[in-house]
Amino acid sequence: MGFLDKLKSGLSKTKKNLVERVETVLLNRTVDAAAIDAIEEILITSDIGAEASSEIAAFLREKVTLGEIRTSGEVKTALRSQMVSLLGVHQPLVTFGEKPFVILTVGVNGVGKTTTIGKLASRFISEGNSVLIAAGDTFRAAAIEQLEVWAHRTGADIIKHQSGSDPASVAFDAVEAAKARGTDVAIIDTAGRLHTKSQLMEELKKINRVIKKAMPDAPQEILLVVDATTGQNALRQASIFNEAVGVTGIALTKLDGTAKGGIIFAIKKELGIPVRLIGVGEGVDDLKDFNPSEFVTALFE
Repeated sequence: MGFLDKLKSGLSKTKKNLVERVETVLLNRTVDAAAIDAIEEILITSDIGAEASSEIAAFLREKVTLGEIRTSGEVKTALRSQMVSLLGVHQPLVTFGEKPFVILTVGVNGVGKTTTIGKLASRFISEGNSVLIAAGDTFRAAAIEQLEVWAHRTGADIIKHQSGSDPASVAFDAVEAAKARGTDVAIIDTAGRLHTKSQLMEELKKINRVIKKAMPDAPQEILLVVDATTGQNALRQASIFNEAVGVTGIALTKLDGTAKGGIIFAIKKELGIPVRLIGVGEGVDDLKDFNPSEFVTALFE
């Protein structure tokens, strides 16, 4: 199965929650202001968020008023093109600058952070890069063990300290080791205990500062991992982490099997952070660069 087919299959619940409801509204009725109001309501309740939904609906209303949209097919075409435009251009995760390219990975526990790091390591190595993973979630012995398994499986190096040690020192040692070894990519894990929010955010700020001491231009990417199944909660998490450390990109996991895939639009519209990667399955190759037009195509076809 190709990735587009996998994406279509993974987004089937989101499609049912969004596109099929829009099609039902448009069935055997005149395309008028009331129809667009009903579509706006569907967008809002599909986790697309109030701001993005309002923008899309305003665009459709204007087209209806100008007589440029008359049929249900034209509404769907306009809706589709507006969704692609709202998601913006394709901004994949690419390495740049001097080595190592440092990715600081943040996010709450349970979103698939460790797995995302493992899959990223696998991808970079398959592209011919050397990778070092830093087990910076020192509060969970299981997280360190999981990363060791991924390092062994992918052939990445790993830097780890004792469970309970200072995560900032793990990050510092990892960047120094990557510099000394001429490693291409260093991926740093962090803890995600959001119930102690202020402590966690201060810790992340400290890790960020310490990485800069080791390498002033790093981290070149602060990647927030969010779980699509949490819907609007993912938006809140993105906002909190962005405020603390300035998120540069998002990896949206667990898109398969959720009806809340619309959250991707809310994140882009309300926070302006590019979605870099999407996960639609458990396999090592199921984490892919996010392509806006491919995503919208999978929703509508």
